[in-house]
Amino acid sequence: MAITLKDPHYRYVLRLADNALVLGHRLTEWSSRGPTLEEVIALSNIALDLIGQARALYGRAVVLGSKGPDEDELVYLRDAHEFLNVQLVERPNGDFAATMARQLCYSAFVVPLWEALARSKDRELAGIAAKAGKECAYHLRHSSEWVIRLGDGTGESHKRMQRAIDDIWMFTGELFEVDDVDCAMIEAGVAVDASALRQSWSETVGDVLTQATLKRPAHEWMISGGRKGAHTEHLGHMLAQMQFLKRAYPEATW
Repeated sequence: MAITLKDPHYRYVLRLADNALVLGHRLTEWSSRGPTLEEVIALSNIALDLIGQARALYGRAVVLGSKGPDEDELVYLRDAHEFLNVQLVERPNGDFAATMARQLCYSAFVVPLWEALARSKDRELAGIAAKAGKECAYHLRHSSEWVIRLGDGTGESHKRMQRAIDDIWMFTGELFEVDDVDCAMIEAGVAVDASALRQSWSETVGDVLTQATLKRPAHEWMISGGRKGAHTEHLGHMLAQMQFLKRAYPEATW
């Protein structure tokens, strides 16, 4: 299904929605597989928060898109190259340390992002952001506690947590990219300058790494392209599972 994304407002909201959906779906893959029952419940609740955010954002995108695709079409009938999420959120879960590293890096970014977007001139988006900010503050606290616990734990847990941070680091730079879509929406008072959030993110993540006795990766080379539809093979595999039912039975209703 071909989708035209000419309106920067529509594209901006869709990027936010795709980030939340893809990460939320990744976390659902931990259902019944977490290290403890308590953690299964916690991860499931975080996943539900993110999918709820995605649902609200897709609803806003549908309104902005006028006669464009509805929510189900946006989620279930787009191919991988039509998704606009950052590559960070599509990374496989890996072991528990890898999941917590990914969650820390994402949550440390979106907490100040949602706080700023709560003042957006798009009042619908501002309302979504106000609620999402409260939810993601918990996500940040939860992932931070686990990174510290694992990093400052046993020799094995420290090694795995450091490896997880090292592996995910190259995917964090894309969070702070600003392109023509962002610039148009910043000028309109709708969006936030993501590059301005880098310092806050760096301080938040750096503080957690220090408490966890972990080293901040030295390399600065970053992967990019997800926000323009260039993804890793992992997103395609995920979508094949997530979209199967809708594509196999297109006329089915819930």
